Amino acid sequence: MAKKSAPVERMDDVDAVTGAVLTASRLLVAVSARSLAEVEDRVTLPQFRMLVVLSTRGATKLVALAESLDVAPSTAMRMVDRLIAAGLADRQTNPDNRRETLLRLTGEGRSTVENVTARRRREIAAIVERLAPRRRTALIEALTDFNEAGREPPAPLSEGSAGAHPLGWGGAATAG
Repeated sequence: MAKKSAPVERMDDVDAVTGAVLTASRLLVAVSARSLAEVEDRVTLPQFRMLVVLSTRGATKLVALAESLDVAPSTAMRMVDRLIAAGLADRQTNPDNRRETLLRLTGEGRSTVENVTARRRREIAAIVERLAPRRRTALIEALTDFNEAGREPPAPLSEGSAGAHPLGWGGAATAG
């Protein structure tokens, strides 16, 4: 396959970069959809996103959860209700303030996040392995800058990847 590269004069063109990011986002959405295939009868992509937030933040109040997902509290509540019905999340009374309810993952919810994220990480790693090492370094730098500009916290390192850069999915601030 012939390698396509942007002309040098377009390398900093916002439209060219936006187009490249949109193409990459299509690829990442496809990877996300495939990683959810085994649980798609129980979890939608937005619901999985909520599970990821709960897995990274721990027990969380509904309003904070809604804010982190940039949805209305009523929308978050409907999503939580579905996750509770599926056995993936539950409610508990806040031990520090008995008038508050906290939302958290169940063991099955945590296992679901770990399994889906592991599948996603493997598929992304297979794609990254096809890049030349110098391109990988450039990609780390570009995506780190992009994620920081979008205020997305780094994904956790996978087990056994000590020293690896924390690129991957599973951050808590945006949909994914």
